Amino acid sequence: MSENKRLTDQTSPCGRVNRRVFLADCGMGFTGLALGAMLQRDGILRADAHAAAWALPDGKPHFPPKAKNVIWLFMLGGVSHVESFDPKPMLNKYAGKSIHETPHKGVLDSPFTKKNVVEFVPGQHDIKTKLFPMQVGYRKRGQSGIEVSDWFPHVGDCVDDLAIIRGTWTTDNDHAAQLQFHTGRHAFQGLFPSIGSWVHYGLGALNENLPQFVVLGEMPSPCCGGNATVAGNYLGPEHSGVKLEVDPQNPLPYAKPGADIYPEQQIREFQFLERLNKLASVQYPDDPAMRARIKSYELAFRMQTAVPELLKFSEENAETQKLYGLDQKETEEFGQQCLAARRLVERGVRFVQIFHGGGKNAWDSHSELRKNHSELCAKVDKPIAGLIKDLKQRGLLDETIVVWATEFGRTPGVEGENGGRDHHPYGFSTWMAGGGVKRGVAHGATDELGFHAVDNRHYVTDIHATVLHQLGLDPRKLEVPGQKRLEIDFGKPIEEILI
Repeated sequence: MSENKRLTDQTSPCGRVNRRVFLADCGMGFTGLALGAMLQRDGILRADAHAAAWALPDGKPHFPPKAKNVIWLFMLGGVSHVESFDPKPMLNKYAGKSIHETPHKGVLDSPFTKKNVVEFVPGQHDIKTKLFPMQVGYRKRGQSGIEVSDWFPHVGDCVDDLAIIRGTWTTDNDHAAQLQFHTGRHAFQGLFPSIGSWVHYGLGALNENLPQFVVLGEMPSPCCGGNATVAGNYLGPEHSGVKLEVDPQNPLPYAKPGADIYPEQQIREFQFLERLNKLASVQYPDDPAMRARIKSYELAFRMQTAVPELLKFSEENAETQKLYGLDQKETEEFGQQCLAARRLVERGVRFVQIFHGGGKNAWDSHSELRKNHSELCAKVDKPIAGLIKDLKQRGLLDETIVVWATEFGRTPGVEGENGGRDHHPYGFSTWMAGGGVKRGVAHGATDELGFHAVDNRHYVTDIHATVLHQLGLDPRKLEVPGQKRLEIDFGKPIEEILI
């Protein structure tokens, strides 16, 4: 770069030296850079072109919060709502009949069908409108008497702590709905910040040695959103989720120094790297990737000690390990993830995301639903219940919101000859517990066949808005210059389930 070009880059249009460059040139050592960092933190010096109009969030809630942390449990592939938290006995009564041959044929002519559904037209696709009976029993549970599938007996025992939202809906009929559930936007509209990233952006850190947005479990497939489901996108990569492995030997891949690296040597390397990074940040002040990388290097260094410590499950007594199912092979893996989530929020991590189902969309039961769901429920039911019970007995449930979700439900009709159900975004179930959420309530409803959300309908961003509200955040105040948000992006808190 020529000297003239360097000077042009470092001066303002009126010939004045850029304030950031002035700070660096006056004190390229620690003092000058520290002053610049403090000025930026306090809103005096900004690293973006919209400095005059934009104040970054200060990490403080907009109003008194009811919760501090979130544990977000997401089942990949589409859990059948009628075989989990919204049983429909009418499916048994009219099994084998086409929907338009039953007294409930009106669901095919509803305004929701006409607006959202293309393939479900009376007289067409009869194979998908042949009603498929429930593949498992159900019963009323707890003092609240809410009906829960027999595949979730342990979670059913916790039903008096849950607020089940039976009128959830979305618009993507394929697995990119995983991306839509986390960002609020259809995949065709582009990439937007995830709910975990908004929490990170709005509230910042409670523990400087751990990420504030942690992701556990196998990520969604790239075609379903992949890393974008937990990404900061236009908020910047520093607000993306950090993937951890529940492996005490290697919880943070590629972050552990080699056996031949002494601690003193690593410290000197980080000090040198820190200086190079700060020099680069002066030259490229508007580069979000540069800012994120600097933060990630610093955090990775601190995490080398903090992360292995939080995964020492041997510190937990035998009763706690059994509560999460760590003593059984089928529940051990997911139980470890749920226990890790509790230990993370206990240490101040704001948002913990746990995926179950992996890149293969394990819950996607187009055939053999009975086999698929019974096996998968057996893996997650006890650990989820253990998490709720453990948080409750430790006094953490009151300040932690637990969300259980999936990208859509399954059709009332059968698919194929082997007893499966197709994708179904028009009405399905989610639930919440803790963090100022009412206990033992079922809110909203689908119709008699579980086809449409018909009462207290909630698009997925209402789930987001409810979580943000309980954390004391108003999404309309999390402004980002140059980013136009739609009304539906903000959602509305589900007041009916809040204390």
